[in-house]
Amino acid sequence: MTVVASNYARKENDLYQTEPWATEALLRNFPVLDKLVWEPCAGNHLMADVLAEAGAIVYSSDIKTYDRKHAWEADFFAGPTTIACDFIITNPPYGKGNREAVKFARIALKRCSGLVALLLTAKFDFGKTRADLFGNNPRFLAKIALVDRIQWFPGETSGTEDHAWYVWGPSPGQGVGRARLIYEGRSDLTKATTEEVAREQA
Repeated sequence: MTVVASNYARKENDLYQTEPWATEALLRNFPVLDKLVWEPCAGNHLMADVLAEAGAIVYSSDIKTYDRKHAWEADFFAGPTTIACDFIITNPPYGKGNREAVKFARIALKRCSGLVALLLTAKFDFGKTRADLFGNNPRFLAKIALVDRIQWFPGETSGTEDHAWYVWGPSPGQGVGRARLIYEGRSDLTKATTEEVAREQA
């Protein structure tokens, strides 16, 4: 991924590691129990660990090995092109103007006929040249807007940009114009809202 301008130097290969709560927010809506999940931008496996703890069989890969060994080391853009998996779930590199993220999403949808979930900026779906990914794509299933910001650097109190999960379902899809908008955060917002209503009614 990429992060907006800050006092921190840009990390090699866009190695910005995802806080566990952000992955947990996805899994509250799309469980991975017993699913074969490919995490192709695994970094140091923060996301892969959460997926495994939720019951997924995780294949991790990345362009480079950092502190944790991957199932294999590879550039997602270069291949391998055929991996047997039920889901692809990752926080991909964004690149300038989100160009790498757009390329990544299109390739991921070709390589995985199951569920694809990518953690991207909250306005990623605003681009008019991305209709093939969203408005005109029958597989586009949901956008999970994260109401809390992800902390990418040690010592930050919060991140500098809003993010969301974009989720595409299995081929051939449910039809265009039927994607859901879901709100999630560090904690289960549905549970929190239910408890607030109960307190108000007591």
